[in-house]
Amino acid sequence: MYVAMVSLGCAKNLIDSEVMINILKNDKYEVIADPDLADVIIINTCGFIEKAKQESIDTIIQMGQYKEYGKCKVLIAAGCLSERYKDELLDEMPELDAVIGTGDYKSISEVIEQTLKGRKISMHGNQEKVDIDTLDRYVSTERHTAYLKIAEGCDNRCTYCIIPSLRGKYRSRKLEEIINEAEALASNGTKELIIIAQDTSVYGKDLYGKLMLPILLKELAKIKGVEWIRLMYAYPDEFNDELVEVMAQEEKICRYIDIPIQHGSNKILKLMGRHTTKEKILELISKLRKAMPDITIRTTFIVGFPGEDEESFEELADFIKSTEFDKMGVFTYSREEDTPAYNLPYQVEEDIKQKRQDILMSLQMDISLKKNRSYVGKTLKVLVEGFEDGRYIGRSYRDAPEIDGLIFFTSDNDVKMGSFVDVLITDAADYDLLGENAYEHSK
Repeated sequence: MYVAMVSLGCAKNLIDSEVMINILKNDKYEVIADPDLADVIIINTCGFIEKAKQESIDTIIQMGQYKEYGKCKVLIAAGCLSERYKDELLDEMPELDAVIGTGDYKSISEVIEQTLKGRKISMHGNQEKVDIDTLDRYVSTERHTAYLKIAEGCDNRCTYCIIPSLRGKYRSRKLEEIINEAEALASNGTKELIIIAQDTSVYGKDLYGKLMLPILLKELAKIKGVEWIRLMYAYPDEFNDELVEVMAQEEKICRYIDIPIQHGSNKILKLMGRHTTKEKILELISKLRKAMPDITIRTTFIVGFPGEDEESFEELADFIKSTEFDKMGVFTYSREEDTPAYNLPYQVEEDIKQKRQDILMSLQMDISLKKNRSYVGKTLKVLVEGFEDGRYIGRSYRDAPEIDGLIFFTSDNDVKMGSFVDVLITDAADYDLLGENAYEHSK
């Protein structure tokens, strides 16, 4: 029995897909990449914002074609869209045979068995009952890099966000289970661990009564074979001095941090339900840069949130100009039903949102080019991930996969994929760097 898995959305969703793949393989299903040959197709959907929802719906429709023109007998939607629209999807999308929520993915084999018997399945509402500690996965990323999910759910209750409703309250995984998984990944060749959760900063507070991320990072740094530990989604609210200190002291922890800030106006931050202020964010950035002058700081912002007038937007733009983030993404506000912000007054028109996004990304392009040019003539340790048009492709500590830039470099000798190479940077573009093998250059 052939099963194809289509995983949409974030890295946290990808891990759920990998758990499902592992379950299916253990239950003797053959997991393949080509949906045209599959008897069963599973779409692990995203339902975070409007664009993600539309992509999920379009993918369900597209995969539904294989029931008519391919071998597909069963089409299953899992994940966030299924959790969010559990009562509508089966009724409105007849091509679907089953809809399972974010807490039910470990029942995937049972669901397939039932649907093959002709039954329509709707399974949802068990987010906080699922065992999040033992995540036996079939890692689908390149072996040298793997995501490590340390918690599930969220308690932040930002007014624009539907995630707590889809994923449940914040639940930290047991520290020893995370370490066990990391050791297993390392023994399989993983060199870069990317730490993820909806909010990594608050890890352990619910389970141990205190913030445990610094302790977790210290333990992960002891694992043989792991060379990079990259920290993502670290909200500023609980980013304490101990965490800054550990990042500065541990060589394996990348001098890289992703901090979702979302705005630079205290008025808008308050409307968003964020638990911090611009002043506290600036204080944290100052601490990070003082402790680690070479740190790369990535963040994301939302423009066009209800109540964002010209003054608030200008304050955000000035904040970006003065702070000069190394990496930055900008999203237009997506008005989502069942969130408090949906009913806020002073909604911003779509064309204004788009214009503001363009302005900020133009600002960031100039900042990024300036930052990149500062690395010309310097040598960076690069994790090699590909080869194209006569050049190798990789990332430095400054770049997370998929979302940041790349380093393109030449080498007269063959370079192994997944290895580290010192690269002399010779030129810089807006987001990418160019270079050559530093060892060969020094000869």
